[in-house]
Amino acid sequence: MRELPGVGVGRGTASGPVLRMAAPLGEPDQTPLQGDAASAKAAVGEALASVATDLAKRGVAAGGDAQAVLEAQALMAQDPSVLDDVHSRIDQGTNPERAVFEAFKAFQDILSGIGGYMGERAADLSDVAQRIIARLRGVSAPGVPESETPFILVAHDLAPADTALLDLEKVLALVTRDGGPTSHTAILARSKGITAIVGVVDADSLADGDVVIVDSAAGVVVTDPTAEQVAEAEATRAERLKARTAPLTAGALKDGHAVPLLANLGSPSDAAAAVAAGAEGVGLFRTEFLFLDAPYAPDVASQKASYVELLAAFPGKKVVVRALDAGADKPLPFLTDKGEENPALGRRGLRALRHHEEILRDQLTALAQADAETEADLWVMAPMVADVEETQYFVDIARELGIRTPGVMAEIPSLALLAEQVLEVADFVSIGTNDLTQYTLAADRMLGSVASYQDPWHPAVLRLVAQLGSAGAASGKGVGICGEAASDPLLAVVLVGLGATTLSMTPAALADVRAELLNHTLDEARAMAEAAVAAPSAAAARAAVAAVSSSL
Repeated sequence: MRELPGVGVGRGTASGPVLRMAAPLGEPDQTPLQGDAASAKAAVGEALASVATDLAKRGVAAGGDAQAVLEAQALMAQDPSVLDDVHSRIDQGTNPERAVFEAFKAFQDILSGIGGYMGERAADLSDVAQRIIARLRGVSAPGVPESETPFILVAHDLAPADTALLDLEKVLALVTRDGGPTSHTAILARSKGITAIVGVVDADSLADGDVVIVDSAAGVVVTDPTAEQVAEAEATRAERLKARTAPLTAGALKDGHAVPLLANLGSPSDAAAAVAAGAEGVGLFRTEFLFLDAPYAPDVASQKASYVELLAAFPGKKVVVRALDAGADKPLPFLTDKGEENPALGRRGLRALRHHEEILRDQLTALAQADAETEADLWVMAPMVADVEETQYFVDIARELGIRTPGVMAEIPSLALLAEQVLEVADFVSIGTNDLTQYTLAADRMLGSVASYQDPWHPAVLRLVAQLGSAGAASGKGVGICGEAASDPLLAVVLVGLGATTLSMTPAALADVRAELLNHTLDEARAMAEAAVAAPSAAAARAAVAAVSSSL
């Protein structure tokens, strides 16, 4: 028996036989162009259009986060600069398959060189190229293998198009060699509630037919398990499934201490599914969907219509909207500076909005108008706020434009260190644990090579959360969690023990978190939190909390 470590997604457990993803298509040969260039270009154009259409259809079928990912891939297939490069290579005598391969490879190299979020997208571009080449060859694109029986899918990585449409009756869990906690595989697995472990360095050692246990809570793949271990894993899986089908109740600890469970959403169309999953409101509404594909910022009227649709789905409930957060992973031509060497530390979030205040004013105006026409309890927060001065700037302009409850996100350690002063100005603070971890540990959250540092269990991160929680309690103001840390059920209990008043997460995690909260009282949560912050490392914090939990 061996344990292969990786980055777990969620807390699911699964056991079963391995089935590996088929190998990618071979690299096209360099045989010179046969026939005329015009026909070759036409064939490439037809292949690109077909692939783009197929990806878009898959997106519509998948919905949610998957739809946004697949639509982005469809746009890659139609990128005019890449098509121009393909045409140029064909004009120079390169065959169509090779021209597509070389043009997309050149684009991939550019993205990989940029790193961060754009580097992660290089893998998506490779998948698009493979699909186009397969179309030119008249063969099926590499994809998820078919099986009559359930299996554990193992791959170097999964393309968004494959992850989005997995048959969850057959695919028990995912194991990938590549990827980090914020790779598309992890994001989509989390949003669909799929048990997964990414970044398993030794995944290539797994062969078809090997029986393994995938324990995403522990972040390990157990090879050659005993019959007893398999039975235990199956019992854990059954217990988790039972909890996920339990009646929907308001989030609370065992002693009745209320912990509202909210949803992280990226589009108004996701609201109905969140409500069905038991979301008591929205803790993070990402407004980027309105801006990402636009050559310029949308006007007040178009923004208002989307906000009205969102707010109308949550009458009488809290809806926390984040002002436009563009920058490192979401560059916008009308907002983001070009050529920043390290955009994660550049002009993004509130910094970018302050530099283009008219965009911020339009957004806040649209939100205030939507709030006036609906019955939700609208809260609005600014992203990437560093200190009290920036807090005051946002709160002042928000109140001026009619926002009743303005707040800020705690993503930069400096804001946590100034928490008491910040909460004298802001009405609330919401902790973005993804970025807070990134900046505390100096580890790009989009970079797989430092994925091990991107762990919100780290005591340094938890101590910052504790400081924010203490300031919130002293001021009588809310301190929410809207990062992925809230999706980890045991960590969610710790966060409540540190002073978090609400938890917001992907809707797929709501059932697991609700069930875990009901196992602990507030005093127990505080004891678990105390053990976590006293630990010397993230792994030690997990172990310490597990020990405290089992002793209670």
